[in-house]
Amino acid sequence: MEGEMEREMEPPVGMEFSELVRHTGRLCAFSPDGAYLATCVGYRVVVRDAHTLQVAQLHSCLDCVSHIEWCPDSRFLLCAIYPRGLVQVFSMEHPDWRCKVDEGSAGLVASRWSPDGRHILNTSDFQLRITVWSLSSKAVSYIRYPKACAQGVDFTRDGRFMALAERRDGTDCVSIFSCSDWQLRQHFKVETEDLEGLAWSPSGSELCVWDSALQYGVCVYSWEGRPLCRLRAYSWALGVRCVAWNPAGSVLAVGSYDQKVRLLNHVTWQKVAEMVHTSSMNDPSVVVYRETERRVVSSRGGAATTGPSPPPVFHPHSRYEIAAAPVAVPVVKPDADRANPRVGVAHAAFSSDGRYLATVDDGMPRAIWLWELSSCRLLVLLLQAAPVLSVAWEPRGPRLALCTGSACAYLWTPAGSVCVAVPHAGRFRVLSVAWAAQGDALLLVGKERACVCYLRCLPGS
Repeated sequence: MEGEMEREMEPPVGMEFSELVRHTGRLCAFSPDGAYLATCVGYRVVVRDAHTLQVAQLHSCLDCVSHIEWCPDSRFLLCAIYPRGLVQVFSMEHPDWRCKVDEGSAGLVASRWSPDGRHILNTSDFQLRITVWSLSSKAVSYIRYPKACAQGVDFTRDGRFMALAERRDGTDCVSIFSCSDWQLRQHFKVETEDLEGLAWSPSGSELCVWDSALQYGVCVYSWEGRPLCRLRAYSWALGVRCVAWNPAGSVLAVGSYDQKVRLLNHVTWQKVAEMVHTSSMNDPSVVVYRETERRVVSSRGGAATTGPSPPPVFHPHSRYEIAAAPVAVPVVKPDADRANPRVGVAHAAFSSDGRYLATVDDGMPRAIWLWELSSCRLLVLLLQAAPVLSVAWEPRGPRLALCTGSACAYLWTPAGSVCVAVPHAGRFRVLSVAWAAQGDALLLVGKERACVCYLRCLPGS
């Protein structure tokens, strides 16, 4: 028998796992207040109590649901059916209340809530327009010229204004609308060749826009459209992959195809640091957690049987070990014949307190890089046994959750890292993770099942 055998370990003290619940299309979401968990199975929408998973409401839609989204105050649940151009809305306070929005021949490719939770923004086929439907007054507004790009709409944190990426006469523009009456407040051209996305700063006083991957370009504008910064780190190579503001709005992080993250400060808009992702870690001050897997005996439950005992069931058990420098980071060579090669910094996210920055480079997909913002240095490197699929910071503290498609969930806090085996061996693989608003529960989503991990007084809580 190869490898070391040991009995299946129980989850750490303070962690409890729910039973598995069904879903389709990974349509699972906590409500913003953390009170409910919504899941979809085909055309059925199940709303559960997030703490007990008892069914609170059960609704039937007119067809299979394509997208679900909670309104910001958790009072309504939006269910979009894109092939039929329909949106249905259900109320948590009044279960018998229903709302249906039919876009008709205009079609539907995207649907989302406005920040006040009383307006629905529907994007029609071919990006012809955005229709704003009011649940309270039943008024309808139309916004023309939306550009088809990955992140073409963003709202200020206070919910007062919406920025929209537009394309008019072959030129990229940005329009700013008031969310109270959906009237145009500002309109200005931006210095991009092919606008890919935009993001408000947390204060709502600056707007960052960036170019497509074919042209490196990042620009920052004031609310009035006055240019504040223009970053072009290099030319004649693939450009920006991701952009992120820190919670205070004082730092802008730009991840690029050249495997670097550049930090800009909000005072001078100059580069203050450059974080490089390399395939060899030689710094002894960096803590490297390497995941190792061992074969574990999993006992079979059920009634006793006569005759020979069934063979033991083996499944891998993971744990972190601290590796000493130098450490080699596994590298994956991108396929040069495919569009959008998987290389460069694809993910950059700040912790909720702004102390740490987590990055993932697609050229080294098994590594999570954790940087300390105050010193702009690499603090921790997590080396996983498989490519990282999903990363999420806790909303109320510096605690990071991630998954790799295995039967484990992984947590990092400043106190250390832990691999947690989900107690549904052989039936469940974690494909994405999402936190509840209070940070006391973690949603683990698999291909057709999901479960909730409840955290009680763990390090970093």
